[in-house]
Amino acid sequence: MIIRTEFPYATTREDVRIPLPDGVELYARIWRPVTDEPVPALLEYLPYRLTDWTAPRDWQRHPWYAGHGYASVRVDVRGHGCSGGRPGDEYDARELADGVAVVEWLAAQPWCTGSVGMFGISWGGFNSLQIAALAPEPLKAIVTVCSTDDRYDNDVHYMGGSVLAVDMHAWAATMLAFASRPPDPEFVGDGWRQQWLDRLESVEPLIHTWLSHQTRDAYWRHGSVCEDYSAIGAAVLAVGGWHDPYRDTVLRLVSALPSSRVRGLIGPWSHQYPDRGLPPGPAIGFLQETLRWWDHWLKGADNGVMAEPLLRSWISDSHRPATVYEELPGRWVGDRSWPSASVVPVPYGLQGAPVVVASPQHTGLDAGRFFPFGNDADLPPDQREEDAKSACFEFPVAEGPDGEPVEILGRPSVTVRLRLDVPYGQIVARLCDVAPDGSSTLVTRGALNLSARQGRDRAVPWPVGSYEDVTFELNGIGHSFPPGHRIRLALSSAYWPWIWPRAGSEAGWTLDPAGSLLTLPVRTASPLDGGIVFEAPEQSEPLGVVFPATLDEPRPERLVVRDVARGVWRLEVDPRYGGTRVYPDGLEYGEDAVEEYEIADGDPLSARTRSEWRIRLHRPELGWDARVETRSEISCDEGGFVTSNEVVCREGDEVVFHRTWERRLPRAAG
Repeated sequence: MIIRTEFPYATTREDVRIPLPDGVELYARIWRPVTDEPVPALLEYLPYRLTDWTAPRDWQRHPWYAGHGYASVRVDVRGHGCSGGRPGDEYDARELADGVAVVEWLAAQPWCTGSVGMFGISWGGFNSLQIAALAPEPLKAIVTVCSTDDRYDNDVHYMGGSVLAVDMHAWAATMLAFASRPPDPEFVGDGWRQQWLDRLESVEPLIHTWLSHQTRDAYWRHGSVCEDYSAIGAAVLAVGGWHDPYRDTVLRLVSALPSSRVRGLIGPWSHQYPDRGLPPGPAIGFLQETLRWWDHWLKGADNGVMAEPLLRSWISDSHRPATVYEELPGRWVGDRSWPSASVVPVPYGLQGAPVVVASPQHTGLDAGRFFPFGNDADLPPDQREEDAKSACFEFPVAEGPDGEPVEILGRPSVTVRLRLDVPYGQIVARLCDVAPDGSSTLVTRGALNLSARQGRDRAVPWPVGSYEDVTFELNGIGHSFPPGHRIRLALSSAYWPWIWPRAGSEAGWTLDPAGSLLTLPVRTASPLDGGIVFEAPEQSEPLGVVFPATLDEPRPERLVVRDVARGVWRLEVDPRYGGTRVYPDGLEYGEDAVEEYEIADGDPLSARTRSEWRIRLHRPELGWDARVETRSEISCDEGGFVTSNEVVCREGDEVVFHRTWERRLPRAAG
């Protein structure tokens, strides 16, 4: 990592309040170049608290952009951080309308040329896309990283029409804790307590809303730009990582948007900006790449950025299974169109007699983290144990004088002929790279709730006792299978805790290999493959946050516990978002979270999730000490989901807020 301390422009920083039409003010931090000439503005718009939680990351990039001639602006969403108002649902109409107002306010400032760009990762990438679809005139370009165009089928709530137990639960619990944090008196003054209490009165666990919409209805269509790609008026640089769950959005955007104003970039990365150097690498000079994008679209520079391939992507070489990789072997390739003329679908027919697949309910404990962040236990370990609980079909990669790698780029698909003896079930497909020593590396996977086989907007029970053919896609990937290895397709009827099981699903299904096939997107070399080079990553000076040493024994990131006598399996997860840190302005910020996922052999209705959060914000010089504790639980019976949530907030030792929610939500689909 190169740390830049000298830039073309000196910079200034100020905190301001941006007024909205309804009188609410949003808290903003603006880095600007020292110049008498107006400059374009760049906006990152998030609920994650610019004065503390994202401050270290903000310092890596906003001053860097300002030093290169842009006003770089970080704004907290309404009801979060030091912004006014009350928190709402994620990406609700009010949040997006506020974002449009912020874009227009920035464009109207005397120091702005009137041209605005938006960028962000995850939430900020989502609302960049969604605000671009509202097409405010000043918004000329966006950079959307690790985001989605489909809120139902490519987010943290549902996968293939099934409830995502792992992140439907974990993210709802996280946002309950985050929305309950107080504003900081250092920035909002003595009114912080009343503002906090007003917010808390409006806090509602988001799980209630998310589980109330179990098919792809109008709720999920809102904010899903795939409903109308033509509404996006800005130029789009879409960025993803093969170890991030949102990477398929990049493939859809470069396919759906006019090639004159879209480019795609997919690397080997996790759910992180590509310049941060977090596993898996290699990291790239991402700020330099985006600067070229901004210079072209916001300053009119003829810098060749649109002469780049439509899609630049990383193809990983075969690698042994591991839960973390500092860097993956592989290479960059380029495609001028998507779908690419260099990629052709190659079918692999399944062979053998019909087989009954009734996977143990704990199949999936080796799935790894749904959202890898670059931690040591994020990625899936060796898949041999998972493969043993699945029906596996193998295809050797020829070796010898004529042997060549099988290189894939894009989304594999599976067509299977199934019979169910119950109305409901799920199927999960994993594509693995099996080495000669038998080790099995997960390449990619996909899932389908069989009641969603005719569309995610409906739930159609399976005709009991009948065979049907179903087709579904796996997540996109770039991977090279070398000669002498085997391509393994593993099919299971359970995948806990990713997929929430349903009563009766323990019976599994019968698979008839006749007529069933795996289709791989096989890629041949392109003349563009050799010329893709990125600069080394660089950032501005770090903020200088200190992480105090502790004598506590660190909790394992992922721990699997088996109660042999009871037949119960429990996964304990420490998400490790940040821990305790001390900021240069004296703020002591501490957080601790733990998640648990439990299920018993043979009983899908035994599935349970639990999450606990503890957050402390402390300013010793002000005598300010605020604490937030939350508990979130979900279980399910034959009729529906049962959720329980609790929030306790303290100022010092005084409990200032305590609320519990108990809710039963019918299971209509999912």
